[in-house]
Amino acid sequence: MRAFILILLLHSLSISAQWKDFFLTRRGDTLNRVDMGGKRQGPWVVSMPELRGERGYEEEGHFVDDSKEGTWKRFSLEGVKIAEENYRWGKLHGRQLYYSYFGGLVREENWRAMDPKQSYDTVAVFDLKDPDKKIADVIVKNEGLSMRHGVFTYYDPRSGKLLAKEIYVMNKLQEDDSTEGAIKKPIEKK
Repeated sequence: MRAFILILLLHSLSISAQWKDFFLTRRGDTLNRVDMGGKRQGPWVVSMPELRGERGYEEEGHFVDDSKEGTWKRFSLEGVKIAEENYRWGKLHGRQLYYSYFGGLVREENWRAMDPKQSYDTVAVFDLKDPDKKIADVIVKNEGLSMRHGVFTYYDPRSGKLLAKEIYVMNKLQEDDSTEGAIKKPIEKK
């Protein structure tokens, strides 16, 4: 009898851990789940209608504790992929790809997300000409955001031809310097 009551008690605990809100697809998949704490979890599809002349889109990806995590894909309302973004801690992190509404690659970006739980972060600075050569470690104040960090490449969407390339180190644009192994001097944008 005690075992039966214990099983009922454990079953009632699992019932209380169900989703607060969700959406079922035609195949029976659960999307847009909200847990009992009100946080978005798991796979989501976010729809944004046309607004003030801006085209609408749909995004799909995963939420972990109410923050975007992993790869998110954005599609036009016509179904054309217009962006592929990567997230960590709810911030842009890693390689991002943006496409035109005709499918051509427009730009490629690299971002670095900062862990919001850390007040300061140590970042390794590598030689731009030799990516395997570490120059220094830099301690930066963490403001809980994403920073441009790496190569930003711009393309002609029709021909795929390279138009421009920018190199950022911790959100600072680096100027072209032919000195071997030197850290590029930042150019302040005004």
